[in-house]
Amino acid sequence: MIESRIEGHVATVTLANPPANAFTAEGLSRLTALVDELNRNPAVHAVVLTGQGDKFFSGGADLKLFADGDKAHARVMAQRFGAAFEALQNARPVVIAAINGYAMGGGLECALACDLRIADERATLALPEPAVGLLPCGGGTQTLPWLVGEGWAKRMILTNERVDAATALRIGLVEQVVGAGEARATATALAERVLALSPRAVVACKQLIHEARRGTPRHAALAKEREAFVDLFDGADQREGVNAFLEKRRPRWTND
Repeated sequence: MIESRIEGHVATVTLANPPANAFTAEGLSRLTALVDELNRNPAVHAVVLTGQGDKFFSGGADLKLFADGDKAHARVMAQRFGAAFEALQNARPVVIAAINGYAMGGGLECALACDLRIADERATLALPEPAVGLLPCGGGTQTLPWLVGEGWAKRMILTNERVDAATALRIGLVEQVVGAGEARATATALAERVLALSPRAVVACKQLIHEARRGTPRHAALAKEREAFVDLFDGADQREGVNAFLEKRRPRWTND
């Protein structure tokens, strides 16, 4: 249901539950555990997350799971959606979504939890939960307005507007649109660019960028930024990076 492979310093995670790569309680738990595994693997510096096939990134939760109106089951699913996507958002590696088709409901929330999003030109993105009497419970109501603004977030959630790839790019929902079938390769190439950077510096930068999302007061975030800069001098990669630049050679990172 969740496939993973590591090549060099890049992990590829594939949502594999055909036909729509839907999420189940077990699949969400597996995703949470997998993120933890990748966090603890110092060799992994970037992750590409995509869907199996060429039609769906993920269609979200299988609605059959909610047909009986069981509130206890709904609570379990909401908790697991939240845990999985918060883990993804806070992952140590840089996570890049290769949106290879429909990203609907929880599928879009999964992509929203990633650091960057590359969309196939055929992709369609939506949060249609209110159309079936539900609401996004995997961070969608919070992360979407952060990325695209309140107006477009309300347009997508409150009017059930589906967004095509071109519109997603225009409103800042994705960072790049590529040709049919090219999302995974493009995301992988972007992940390879991460490998040229100091792993410790990238982790620190990602954490600092997220301070704004958490509502950390600007003066406090700026103080953390300055302290994090100085902390990098505790490791060998800072000296390696500066000296490699001065010597006009590629740095040899040790993640120290």
